[in-house]
Amino acid sequence: MPLARLIVAAVLLALAAGTAKAQVSCLSPAERRAAVSGGQAVSLAQAQRGLRVEHRGEVINARLCRANAQLVYLLTVVDRHGKVMRVRIDAKTGQVVQVR
Repeated sequence: MPLARLIVAAVLLALAAGTAKAQVSCLSPAERRAAVSGGQAVSLAQAQRGLRVEHRGEVINARLCRANAQLVYLLTVVDRHGKVMRVRIDAKTGQVVQVR
């Protein structure tokens, strides 16, 4: 019986993780332009200026997405030492929210 409970718990966790990911949807190029021109988001260049020196590097991927009804930039950055970082920036303020 404990094995069955463990399996059910694992399935529920997997479903919860899938639901959390489903709340992020990225904008199309036209939607990005409209969000920036409408003042809902700073430009990507402004958002990148908010990165601290230790988080700067080559941006290899940048997306503007809606996460939990908030616009965020999701950046993949490679620093000069080759370390890959995932950076989340609040698109309204340009402030870094998370670095992984």
